[in-house]
Amino acid sequence: MLRPALGRVEVLLDIAPYPLMTEILTTLDPRLHLRLDLGLDRRLVDVQADLTALPCADDAVDLLVCFHVLEHVPDDRRAMRELARVLAPGGLGLVQVPIRFGTSTDEDPDADEEERTARFGQADHVRFYGDDFEDRLEECGLSFQRVTPVELLGEQMCDWLKLSPSEPVWVVRSGVGRPGLHLRSTYLPDLLDGVLGRMALHREEREHARSRVRRLLRRGQPEPHLSAPRALGHRLLHR
Repeated sequence: MLRPALGRVEVLLDIAPYPLMTEILTTLDPRLHLRLDLGLDRRLVDVQADLTALPCADDAVDLLVCFHVLEHVPDDRRAMRELARVLAPGGLGLVQVPIRFGTSTDEDPDADEEERTARFGQADHVRFYGDDFEDRLEECGLSFQRVTPVELLGEQMCDWLKLSPSEPVWVVRSGVGRPGLHLRSTYLPDLLDGVLGRMALHREEREHARSRVRRLLRRGQPEPHLSAPRALGHRLLHR
């Protein structure tokens, strides 16, 4: 869904990369796929760097991914300004943070590990974001569109993929006040629901075939006398 808005991805900045996400991002075939992290764990990266001082030129990045990183950074506003600085005029960023809507951001970089765990969910988190997260994005020069899996994929696909339907992702661009990208689709959830309906039907047919094979085996009927559909069911049963 992002590809039409992105065009050709020359430089992709993958911050604190996850193997599964990295695998997905490679399908965009970027000219340069730069995986970056601070180096506090054994994460496989191309360069070790701080999010508050990115080793990238201004306006250089076509796509960046920053999932669950900002809550670790004491000076998150400085990090956000860096994201705005490196994004190209037509570039996009995907940002995700833990957030409690209806509250203000709770933060304390000086809290000890026990208190951080209790307040922010992890010992290496320094905050839990609230409604003012989006204000911070704008203060630091980023426009945004907030989207959720259920808006893009529909409830049935979220359930099939085991996604949290309401967990938001912010699609950000450098420059405040820019219009949204119209990522919410009116037809894709219906299309995916149709696909899932077919998948559910095939699964039901497979289970029915397995049940028939079990009944035949209990009766002692030898496998060579099974019809082609029953033989297929027998193979499915014994995979």
